[in-house]
Amino acid sequence: MTAVTPILVVEDEAMIRMGLVAVLTDGGFSIEECGSGAAAITLIDQIPDLQGLITDIRLGNGPSGWDVARHARKRFPYLAVLYVTGDSAAEWTSQGVPGSLILQKPYADAQLMTAIANLLIEALPLRSTESGPSE
Repeated sequence: MTAVTPILVVEDEAMIRMGLVAVLTDGGFSIEECGSGAAAITLIDQIPDLQGLITDIRLGNGPSGWDVARHARKRFPYLAVLYVTGDSAAEWTSQGVPGSLILQKPYADAQLMTAIANLLIEALPLRSTESGPSE
């Protein structure tokens, strides 16, 4: 991936967020980051382009990762969404957005990179049709 692939990382635990950002930046991604669901929703409404979202599910007080992903998908319908959580994945099928993936903590950096890369690749043909066919 290139540095022009914007990904939003939403994680309320600063050390975990810093680790995620470091791995993704080393992998060539352009990263925005937030420490809460409310901050993420505000940022999503302001940024012009977003191709990926990596979010924890439990984000303290305010909107959850489920809420952030649903909000983001309204603005960016073909957004690649990866949930990262220490909780059970049981709610994923009912709460997660379609076409998303979930990684349970702890996970290896390689698992994270593979998951987001696969989601971005799957969404690429869908994003390219958003502007309609070129003539």
